[in-house]
Amino acid sequence: MPALSLRNKETAIFTGLIAEKGKIISLNKKKDSAVIVVAAKKVLDGAKIGDSIAVNGVCLTATKLGSDYFEADIMHETLNRTVFRKIGPGSVVNLEKSVTLTTFLGGHLVTGDIDTVGTISSIKQDGIAKIYKISLDTEYMKFLVEKGRVAIDGASLTVIDVNDSEGYFTVSLIPHTQAEITLGARVAGDQVNIETDLIGKYVYKFTKSDNASGEKKSGLTISKLAENGFL
Repeated sequence: MPALSLRNKETAIFTGLIAEKGKIISLNKKKDSAVIVVAAKKVLDGAKIGDSIAVNGVCLTATKLGSDYFEADIMHETLNRTVFRKIGPGSVVNLEKSVTLTTFLGGHLVTGDIDTVGTISSIKQDGIAKIYKISLDTEYMKFLVEKGRVAIDGASLTVIDVNDSEGYFTVSLIPHTQAEITLGARVAGDQVNIETDLIGKYVYKFTKSDNASGEKKSGLTISKLAENGFL
């Protein structure tokens, strides 16, 4: 029996475990969209037109496939919200194919829908590892917790420290990870795509103390979890 697949544009899910690093061959930007062509190898294995491939954490639909490249469209919202507005041909990018129901989930659930762009404010050596300090709009800091998960350019990483008041968080990379993902070659001042934890966003939504009318909510309850399909 073939593996059940989650590879379509409505339900694509990723793990944040980068399959390979590819390179942008071309990025043809138009007024309100773009067409990207990416050199790749591993993510093309078994790929079909219409499959979802995450490029630096952005879920894109393959519209054309070659033996060593794929092509995808980028909508206006994606250009505005991600580093695609600044990078171009020659840029190295993280690549991951969407998972199937038989895929080993070694990272965390990543949707490929980028929340915002963060800026690397510093990189510090710490023994064998490097600690990356990422500055972030305070609007998104509420979704980050110490030892929680975050996707940076699509790579699933553990949050080391969170400073809500100053608007930054840190992650640490061992040498192997530095070599396997694009963050390892980034420098202070570079911008990166950020997707905060999906579960954290839902929990925050369900536990907000005030609703739109200003009435008090009772918080997260078993009945609310059941009403929203979690039980």
